Amino acid sequence: MNDNHNILVGEIVHLLQGGNAHADIKKALQNLPKTLRSAKPDKLPYSIWQLTEHIRIAQWDMLEFCKDGSHQSPKWPEGYWPKETGPESDEAWENSVQQIDRDLNELVSLVKTGDLFTKIPHGDGQNILREALQVADHTAYHVAEIIVIRRLLGAWRSPLTP
Repeated sequence: MNDNHNILVGEIVHLLQGGNAHADIKKALQNLPKTLRSAKPDKLPYSIWQLTEHIRIAQWDMLEFCKDGSHQSPKWPEGYWPKETGPESDEAWENSVQQIDRDLNELVSLVKTGDLFTKIPHGDGQNILREALQVADHTAYHVAEIIVIRRLLGAWRSPLTP
């Protein structure tokens, strides 16, 4: 691989893992009190659990699409959003967070080893680059929402706060 390709791969991996301009999901969920997983501030449509689960489902779907021509995506939009505002158990919460991490690591490996520009054979023009950028963009958007909810609930301390 040439230097430009390696630079591009490095930047995509960095972006998937949180980039420079925003917090990653691990930081957004760090030290979150259990009681706030299901909290939904007034007039906001989602809880932190629903956003976390949505990130998990969407990332999983995009990863599986990259790998498996027989993968069936959930029905939009209901298949991507849990109805319950909170996880059914601590185990469900931990499983969701751990799957986000596992799938992200797998996507990073795919970016590092795959051809970024070749069309995915079972797609309609998508490639690994597009899917990786979509995962990064989608996750960053919803991580920001998680942080806003935490701020509204008084459970977020900005790294810039003394």
